[in-house]
Amino acid sequence: MFGILIQYEYSGDESEWRQAVDSFIAQINADDRLQGRFTYQVKTHGEDGGRIHVGHWDDEETLAHLQSQPFFVEFSGKVQGFAGDSLKATKFTNVTSTEN
Repeated sequence: MFGILIQYEYSGDESEWRQAVDSFIAQINADDRLQGRFTYQVKTHGEDGGRIHVGHWDDEETLAHLQSQPFFVEFSGKVQGFAGDSLKATKFTNVTSTEN
């Protein structure tokens, strides 16, 4: 399993941010090709507007499919805008984990 960790600070309109995140998650959930092959979590941390996004996918074909979708391109642009200069993205490969 492959993944990405995205971290940034955001201090803007919470409803705008939440709407963008909820829309992205809904579109992932509606894409039959991604079911069981791609997961995405969004978290907040601290009191300073810290945001963390964690995506996992099974293979490069799944990632390519996701990245080719208009909703991905739109959301990526929004995250860039939300994050500004604080954006940090790190790809990773899972070594081991618990079952759930």
